[in-house]
Amino acid sequence: MKTPELTVSKQPYLPIRQWDAQDRPREKFMAGNIPAMLNEELLAILIGSGTGQCSALDIARGILHHFNGNLQEISYRSPKELIRRFNGIGEAKAVSILAGLELGKRSCNAEPASETFIRSSADAFRFICKEFSASPYERFFVLLLSQSCRLIRKVLISEGGTAATLVDAKKIFKFAIDEHASGIILSHNHPSGNTKPSPEDIGITERICKGARLLDLYVFDHIIVSGHRYFSFSDENLVLEPLSKRLSSLPIK
Repeated sequence: MKTPELTVSKQPYLPIRQWDAQDRPREKFMAGNIPAMLNEELLAILIGSGTGQCSALDIARGILHHFNGNLQEISYRSPKELIRRFNGIGEAKAVSILAGLELGKRSCNAEPASETFIRSSADAFRFICKEFSASPYERFFVLLLSQSCRLIRKVLISEGGTAATLVDAKKIFKFAIDEHASGIILSHNHPSGNTKPSPEDIGITERICKGARLLDLYVFDHIIVSGHRYFSFSDENLVLEPLSKRLSSLPIK
């Protein structure tokens, strides 16, 4: 027998999409207020939508009430059991709930990922050179770093012809902001075999450095790779904040 749908009050039912934005579970999640969210709100996000008589949040409350708020107990159930027990839960919703809970369990048991720290131009070259080894075209990457120079993410910004590639500084800054990076390292290759920076390379670096300054973002280096050799703007003191200078004020981790 299915658990009856719950209603939160005797007032007319109002779908979540008609609630104030600050009260909607998805909007709360997007606003970054995740630690303060209730289990029922997070479960409602997995459920996705309600029925004509109750919201996804009402359904989530009903499920949690049935299992005394025990998420682990819910995770042991089968999709068919959830479908059978609860109004408003079909196959898609049951699978979404159980898949979300399973991912939570796996994330708790996962081995910590090994961390990469880039503390010099040589570190940057060793990490990025493999991305250029088999490419006959220019490729432009940005390495996003934390305050302690831990690598957060490597991003391919553009890929062009044998002589040049277009670089959108706004795209670089968007990735840096989205990943909460404190600094970046630029890197591209010269398929010609010459590591000397071109006037365009210097101009791009200067433009990105100026934009980064406005965002309190450090440009640690720009590495030009060609085969087994590289040119470092930082080593030649050609960038805004040489990596060696920045590291002198940071604890080694």
